[in-house]
Amino acid sequence: MDFQALKIAVAKQFERMQRHALLRASVDKDALWTTYLDAFPPGTNEVFRERREYDCSCCRRFVRAVGDVVAIIDGKLETIWDVSAPGYEPVTDALAAFVRAAPIDDIFLHDERTAGVEKNFEEMSERVHTWHHFFVNIHSKHVKPKKEIPAALAEPRDRRNVLVRGLRELTDDAVETVLELIAQNSLYRGQEHEFAVTAFAKLKAQFAGLSAREQELFGWTSDVPASVAKIRNSAIGTLLIDLSEGRDLNSAVARFEALVAPANYKRPTALISKAMIEQAQAKLTELGLGSALQRRYATLEDITINNILFADRAARQVINGDVFDDLIAATASTPKGLDKIEEVSIERFLADILPRAQSLELLLENRHASKLVSLIAPIDPTAGRLFKWDNNFSWSYAGEFADSIRERVKKAGGNITGDLCCRLSWSNFDDLDLHMHEPGGGHIYFGSKHSNATNGRLDVDMNAGRGTTREPVENIFYGDRRKMREGTYTLSVNQYAARESTDIGFEVEIDCLGTLHCFAYAKPMRQGETVEVAKLDYRHESGFHLRESLPKSSASRELWGLPSESFHRVTTVMMSPNHWDEQGVGNRHYFFMLDGCKNDGSARGFFNEFLKSELDAHRKVFEVVGSKMKVPEADSQLSGLGFSSTQKNTLVCRVKGSFTRTIKVVF
Repeated sequence: MDFQALKIAVAKQFERMQRHALLRASVDKDALWTTYLDAFPPGTNEVFRERREYDCSCCRRFVRAVGDVVAIIDGKLETIWDVSAPGYEPVTDALAAFVRAAPIDDIFLHDERTAGVEKNFEEMSERVHTWHHFFVNIHSKHVKPKKEIPAALAEPRDRRNVLVRGLRELTDDAVETVLELIAQNSLYRGQEHEFAVTAFAKLKAQFAGLSAREQELFGWTSDVPASVAKIRNSAIGTLLIDLSEGRDLNSAVARFEALVAPANYKRPTALISKAMIEQAQAKLTELGLGSALQRRYATLEDITINNILFADRAARQVINGDVFDDLIAATASTPKGLDKIEEVSIERFLADILPRAQSLELLLENRHASKLVSLIAPIDPTAGRLFKWDNNFSWSYAGEFADSIRERVKKAGGNITGDLCCRLSWSNFDDLDLHMHEPGGGHIYFGSKHSNATNGRLDVDMNAGRGTTREPVENIFYGDRRKMREGTYTLSVNQYAARESTDIGFEVEIDCLGTLHCFAYAKPMRQGETVEVAKLDYRHESGFHLRESLPKSSASRELWGLPSESFHRVTTVMMSPNHWDEQGVGNRHYFFMLDGCKNDGSARGFFNEFLKSELDAHRKVFEVVGSKMKVPEADSQLSGLGFSSTQKNTLVCRVKGSFTRTIKVVF
């Protein structure tokens, strides 16, 4: 047999394989060498001197060094023994089968540019004999210093092993759920993980279609980014693992947020999965409530005499002219002027004053911005009852106002629902800072954003360091007044860095349990100057009291199509629908619907707290559905001001009956 033919064939095969990524099969090197020697047919590897003819130390070193090298070419595993050499077929076939059967455990690296010895010479009695051995040249990309090889092998090995473990252990349902949460914006900075999770999902689908052997080879030669290959070991991987192991969705996301979210982060939407949506849809179908979710603005034509407490002449003609005309005729007389302002409770106003009123006007103030409300009706008048009360009407308070400080704070990620919210707004690149000096010496500002004593927090700080926006805001809020210290809170604004001389001044809103106090400062501020905005006294029993402040802003602004700081005609007065027809389900709200008032925001058709108990199990789905199903715009609508019976507030009304009187209604 011609060993030269075998030697050359092996070298050619190795050179061909080097054009691809080289890997090592996990074989016992001594067993590989024994397989080589034992594979020769009888009579082809006779004993030469003391050892068999092919039992050569040079070839043994070669087989141990590169005999286990493989490559994946066109999706198939090839070894250096996949060659054709006459007479040596039993040997190469045995070696190829032995190597191919072993798993892959590393990439191939060698500490020399060659493997084996090309030839050597031995002087015999008659002549000098040339011995040929296995020999190959190794490309530099596969060569590293011996001391660097362990570390160089570890990274690709770990990357591949983590990838395959993730592909096998992370479930399709878990991956799909995480992608749904990202799409819903229900994960803090979820968009940052979307690429990795999406790419992993594609790899997982590919992996599932492979044979067991192909799965063992998967990942060694794929050009998979580290963020995808090692997704199991990442923060989003923690969430995928928890969901794959059956952990509850909320607790799994809570664990993820504990790893990546700041302490004051609030998830913008509820957590729902595809299965939860399907279950909620099935429940709606079972209850016959599918069409009840489609909502619109209510109009005067939708309501009846039983739904309202007062209607002016124009509204009466739409609702039921005869009945109301008869009532008014019995009390009508020549109006008399009466400018004195008297203060009455809402209960007395409804019982003693409103029944005798011919017309009603109210003073729409800037502080009422958060009290704007719309009555909402079903598009399908035959729809089943969706709510806890026995009618299909709901209501929606203003949540977003065009060009309002509240909206800008909300967009910046600030808390707008605390018991006390203090919002600062300005219109240039200056760096203004909001400061709150608390009773007991506490001080909330950019250098100390959280107060342990009161649980107050500065959660939005803009234009710090450099000017980044001409619509900056800052926000200090107290989520729970019961945790606040009693005493005086002093709010001020400091000019930390004056960068521009245009669009000077600032505006501040102080929102106390929904009552809005607005302030404006129109003067330029020197760098380092501080302007005190307000002193606010707080007592657990009596609540908040504005003691000293800048002059309140009395500039008129447009609120849902009506100028503020002026009187407007009230078309109807009514209770909230949960208290119609002598029902008493939940808190009572008093609605004063205004002529020409038109919701310019995006009204929500329903809220979870309205839904009937049969839907409680699916409340997370309906939280998301409710936020997405906005009421379409309409010119005709019942909108105005609403006041909850649980919150303190006042309203100035001008009432015309047998005489004209101006009344401050206290809620």
